This record gives sequence, C-alpha cells and structure tokens, in this order.
Amino acid sequence: MSDDVNELVKVSDADGVRTITIDRPELRNAMSFAMRERIANAFSESSENDAIVVVVITGADPSFSSGVDLKEVRSATGPPRRMDPTLAVRACTRPTIAAVNGVCVTGALEIALACDMIVASERARFADTHAKVGLIPGWGMSAALPTAVGRRKAVELSLTGAFIDADEALRIGLVNAVVPHEELLPRTYEIAQAIGALDQSVVRRHVSLYRRADGLPFTDALALEREVADEWAASRNP
Repeated sequence: MSDDVNELVKVSDADGVRTITIDRPELRNAMSFAMRERIANAFSESSENDAIVVVVITGADPSFSSGVDLKEVRSATGPPRRMDPTLAVRACTRPTIAAVNGVCVTGALEIALACDMIVASERARFADTHAKVGLIPGWGMSAALPTAVGRRKAVELSLTGAFIDADEALRIGLVNAVVPHEELLPRTYEIAQAIGALDQSVVRRHVSLYRRADGLPFTDALALEREVADEWAASRNP
C-alpha cells in the first residue's frame, strides 16, 4: 500500500487519553494488514506508557470501519497472513472505549466488541456480514456478540447480515450509550476523564477482573473476585 500507514491510522495522546483514528474514509476505513498492525501496536504500547489511562478508538467520518480490506485479502498471493488486532485490544491493560461514529461492520464490530465500552453516535449502524461475504469470523464474533446481546439475537444478526441502528444497538445491549453525532468524542472523553480521576491501580485491577471473569461460571467468577480482592487487601496492608 503506497499510503503512509501513520496517516491511515492516526494516534494522538492528550490528557491521559490515547485516541486511535482509522482514517481512510474514501474506502469506508477498510483496514489493510498494515493498518491492523498499527492499531494493534497502538493498543499494546499503551500498556507500557504510564501517561496513558484510557484508549479510545474511532473512525474518520462518515464510517467507523467497514472491516478488513477485502480487496487486499483477495488479491494476496502465498499463505494467508493473520493480523488480529482484537488480541491487542483485549490484552491492553488500560480501559478501552470504541467511539462508533458510523457504519461498524464485521471485523470492525469485532474490534468494538473487544473494547470495554462502546459509545455510539446517532449515525452509527452495526452489522455482522461475515456470512454474506462468504467468511467465517476469526476475531471473536461468535464469542463476544452473544455475550453482549444474547445467543439468539447474535445468531440472527450473523446469519442475516442485517444492519441495526444505534437505538436498536442500545436496546439490545450492544452499546453503552447513544449520543448526538457532534457529541460523540466529547462524551467519550468525559467518560475517559472520569476514569482518569480514579486510582489507576484500582482501575486496572477492575479491568483485569472483568476480563478474566468474562465467560466463567458464576461461582468461578465469584471465587476469582474474592482472590483478587484478597490480593489487593494484602498489597495495601503488608
């Protein structure tokens, strides 16, 4: 790809918040291999940067992202190359927020689902089109989507490829909030600043606890919480 990947995925840090912006609007922010790699690196590097307390990912209007660059995938020769940015999102030790400003499809939806929170613009639209384009999900859709919206709704969305708007996404529990389009980033940064005002060692333990408990049976999740709470208490009172 001739374009500079640093321009296609912009990374900026301000007031403790890292903002990752997918910026390829002429192709609905479709993500090439190099773009996905830069997204993954931006999340991974956040865990090593004490100045970063929250990571936000968004897209350049009018789309969040249409997912993987299928033209690149289909024109590739040789063994397929895998670059799953959701691994880095889930491994990031900072709270993560997807600020979804427009269409969020398939691989992009998997990235949003990997984040701890999703704030949606009123213009946001969501769909899982893997089946429509003849693909099997590989970044966690079949695990993360039913966790968010329930198995039956997840199966419906995946097998029909139907788009849902922001209000429906809120109703079924896919997103945390829907805001006017021009308020999307300001509202997301308000949430980030509220998180940043807390004791970050506590915040990071909460983030880790929720992620580790995700998918565990209830009794196992309770046991994990007690274990983490006991470790925390011991660290505060050596």
